[in-house]
Amino acid sequence: MSSKSPINGAGLQALIFDVDGTLADTERDGHRLAYNAAFREFGLDWDWDPALYGRLLAVHGGKERLHHYVQHYRPDFALDRDLEMYIDELHAVKTEHFVKIVRQRGIPARPGIKRLLQEARAEGLRLAIATTTSRINVEALLQTAVHANAPDWFEVIGAGEDASDKKPAPDIYELVLQRLKLSAGHVLAFEDSRNGLLSATGAGIRTVITVNDYTEYEDFHEAILVIDHLGEPDCGFRLLASVTPMQGHAYVNVDCLRFLHAKT
Repeated sequence: MSSKSPINGAGLQALIFDVDGTLADTERDGHRLAYNAAFREFGLDWDWDPALYGRLLAVHGGKERLHHYVQHYRPDFALDRDLEMYIDELHAVKTEHFVKIVRQRGIPARPGIKRLLQEARAEGLRLAIATTTSRINVEALLQTAVHANAPDWFEVIGAGEDASDKKPAPDIYELVLQRLKLSAGHVLAFEDSRNGLLSATGAGIRTVITVNDYTEYEDFHEAILVIDHLGEPDCGFRLLASVTPMQGHAYVNVDCLRFLHAKT
């Protein structure tokens, strides 16, 4: 962490990031493939194609998603054992496959992520994670997509095992704010989905949305900024919505975020 730090109690002090779809496009060719590999390992004939998986993304949390799938798509699925325990085991194997995919194939960070994280650290902004995915997934992705030491860049990592009520409930963001010992007014959140936006804004946090193929057409009217990605100096973002004129900001850096924070 840089020796620079914002004045205590004033201005923008921390950035909180969602993970899947925000830091990296992990869903279609990461988590989806890991679920299908776990299904094959368990001898199941289930297969989540990209379209079906897009619908299932409305349910946050891996185990919750599996429960939803069984209830709504496989109501005739029968077991001679406890379903809850079975899903726990299935999800654990899925996590193993996801970590293997991340470490062996790699999933790149979305445009602007690595740059912004480095700039934020240099400017003394505190960093945190608020996600419904598991901690082991977060650490594997950060280490491969951002930097080997990236998990240590984040003062707080609020993961799926830390909150019983998943997004769109605000629980994970409230937990992260509590651990940071900051009020919602001194942070900005980064999300990619409506459920994530509702979770962050439910905790009172102003939120920047970077859409992806699965979320591009969702309703983000509560966000302070909606863009296709954070952008780079030589490849700016596509502005989809903003609560204030961006006054020449073509990519998201710390100055842009301080401007947004002050204006909203």
